[in-house]
Amino acid sequence: MYDLLLTIIEEIGYFALFLVLCLGLIGLPIPNEAVVMTGGALSEADVLAPVPAFMMTCLGICSALTFSYSIGRFAGNKLSNWFSNQKNIKRFITKSEMLSERYGGYAISVSLCLPFLRHVTPYVMGMNRMPVRRFMLFAYPSAFVWTSTYFMIGTVVGDQVQDLSGHIYKYGMWIVYAIIAVGILYGAYRFVKSKDRNHEMDEPM
Repeated sequence: MYDLLLTIIEEIGYFALFLVLCLGLIGLPIPNEAVVMTGGALSEADVLAPVPAFMMTCLGICSALTFSYSIGRFAGNKLSNWFSNQKNIKRFITKSEMLSERYGGYAISVSLCLPFLRHVTPYVMGMNRMPVRRFMLFAYPSAFVWTSTYFMIGTVVGDQVQDLSGHIYKYGMWIVYAIIAVGILYGAYRFVKSKDRNHEMDEPM
């Protein structure tokens, strides 16, 4: 997979990063994590310039999310009956709906760490008629943070991208748990600070 990606990059340059991430929608056998980290590794090796390489990877992820959302928004009713008869796809749609019910728009952020669900969840959001602006508000900042994280990892690990991407691809759920844990801790911290601030304001002068 890694060799295939390098071959595509050699042929069409920066656009390969964008194209491969978009083609991930139709099952191109290269994990998105590997694509983004490869962009970072090649930038660190001065094979690619960092800014355009990062822009192509981030735009590729954003385009893939938007495409999935658009399918759900404009063709969801037509496809839902067909998907309901496909056991594998139906299973992922059910998981995405559970994420959506539990985390709302933040389900997009969580699903980015999970293979295949990152494409299915925007579809579910579109099918549920999430407003476009709300989708963009959650999807694009999440894509930026996700891309930045893996791009930076790529600059650090260099030619070890292939081995590392396999582990990240396999243990994506643990990354989700870590993100959720950090979010809960941050929320608790903000809650305590808010309580302390309100208590100080209530004290008599």
